[in-house]
Amino acid sequence: MATKTVLQLNKVERSYEDASGKLVILDKADFTIGQGEMVALVAPSGAGKSTLLHSAGLLERPNAGEVMLNGQECGQLSDDDRTAIRRNEIGFVYQFHHLLPEFTALENIMMPQLVQGLSPKQAKERSAQLLDYMKIGHRASHRPAELSGGEQQRVAIARAVANAPRLLLADEPTGNLDPATAGYVFDALEALVRQSGLSALIATHNHELAGRMDRRVTLIEGKVVEVTAG
Repeated sequence: MATKTVLQLNKVERSYEDASGKLVILDKADFTIGQGEMVALVAPSGAGKSTLLHSAGLLERPNAGEVMLNGQECGQLSDDDRTAIRRNEIGFVYQFHHLLPEFTALENIMMPQLVQGLSPKQAKERSAQLLDYMKIGHRASHRPAELSGGEQQRVAIARAVANAPRLLLADEPTGNLDPATAGYVFDALEALVRQSGLSALIATHNHELAGRMDRRVTLIEGKVVEVTAG
């Protein structure tokens, strides 16, 4: 049975104007990710990883080309429509956790669910389940400053999937962590993705973690290129 396509980029172009002229970041870039796939994005700094993630996540509108999410062209939608799709269909994890410091771990995970319209009771129950799944249920009442770096990032991952998105985009999610903690956090992330059937595109410099994913891609002269094993 063919895997359902969740995200497809068709001839996506993204460029910026600076003092020296036009700077092309993505040049007719094509990329596809199927349901349940984990894809590693490995490329040197400055190659355009963040631009690719921002375009795929509807944070930036491409200059040309299509961003297809679940068969719908989304790249050229209005800001409001793209915001609604991001809220319901896409989860984001960054190198820094970006948790709200005045709220507990549980409350941080509840926030996107409350925005989506869930009742406080429903949001609290799901948030507690996610914290348990990430093996930090005992830290639910702690604020971010009271958590370790690995715990903060696991809370951020739980928050990213709180609304059951179909696509998870992560930009160096273990980049600020020591190797042992990075491995532990990635274990939790991988288990969550595999169990839920999420599609995940994860930018990382960690080749060991990249090797554990289904595929690896890189960016060469603005194009997405598959990396063969070996």
